Amino acid sequence: MRPRNRQGSPVDPVPFVVVVGLAFMILLSFGPLYGQALGASLDRSIAASAALFVLVTVSAYYRQVWTARPEAVHLVPAGVRAERLFYLILVLAALIVGLAIPLLV
Repeated sequence: MRPRNRQGSPVDPVPFVVVVGLAFMILLSFGPLYGQALGASLDRSIAASAALFVLVTVSAYYRQVWTARPEAVHLVPAGVRAERLFYLILVLAALIVGLAIPLLV
């Protein structure tokens, strides 16, 4: 499957799939727990998490597929992209640990 941007050029789908997968994992695992901790029912918590997941998915599609410019990928050196990826991994790990701490207390 090669999704196409608004100009019709093929776009790499991997970044979109990764963002959507991470959003699914974080929102639908922590969202209902936090919703219940704030006093919402389980049904409302799941519905709110699912709605937020749909919003993140639509915005990720717009940013990483629809408006993507595949020809501009080579403008950023590979070393800089690897460094950004490393920092993103650290941020995501800290986010998951940070979200889990209040649920343990």
